[in-house]
Amino acid sequence: MIQYEGRPLAMLIAREGLREILLATLVLGALAAGLGLVHWALAIPPLIVWIWVLSFFRDPNRHGEFAPGQLCSAADGRVTEITEIEHYAPLGGPAIKIGAFLSIFNVHINRAPSSGTVRAISYQRGRFLDARHADSGRLNESNTLLIDPDEPMPGPVEVRQVAGKVARRIICHAKVGDHLTLGERFGLIKFGSRTEVIMPRLAGTQVAVKVGDSVRAGVTILACQPLREAVNAVTPIPTAPIPDVPEPARAAS
Repeated sequence: MIQYEGRPLAMLIAREGLREILLATLVLGALAAGLGLVHWALAIPPLIVWIWVLSFFRDPNRHGEFAPGQLCSAADGRVTEITEIEHYAPLGGPAIKIGAFLSIFNVHINRAPSSGTVRAISYQRGRFLDARHADSGRLNESNTLLIDPDEPMPGPVEVRQVAGKVARRIICHAKVGDHLTLGERFGLIKFGSRTEVIMPRLAGTQVAVKVGDSVRAGVTILACQPLREAVNAVTPIPTAPIPDVPEPARAAS
């Protein structure tokens, strides 16, 4: 059988959603059957909801093509924020944050924005503001991966999974020391959320999206960074200290 990312090509549903799909099948199936006894048309709404639940956990095959220095979007959704930060401690200098909002109709699989090794993972308990709110990344429940990109990409790069007003379950399969490839799936957030990618702001950094753009994880080019030798020719790359963070409280399925 043809495989992709270690799974049969026929399995285009995220395994993390099997529990919800089973529950929805039992409840909505029974409801549709009961309403159908009254009139067949009454069974249609529960079936539509069931189809939506199935669609929410879809996991399409993704194979984007990228040039050296390019970062991909970590999530499907719409860009709601592009912010320049004068000094971002985890990256050791100026940074650019790109936030994307995932509606309940988007694919919710999160993918690595660059190839590299996971240096640290930190889980933060917090609030559940609307994920479109600019402060949601700072105040909401979140899970953050700090990635040291492969040479010759400069770094580090941070990707943050942020729970939203509806989403209450963050799943992250990556562990400290894992190597992720560009566009590799590492987790998801259930039922509406936000994902942020924070990268060094260097001479030559080019953001490839704008607020309002639709993006797709593992496919859309988010930004292009100058390669390490080009950066070194201008100014030394700041080295961010390894943060003292605990292992995530719940970063597995």
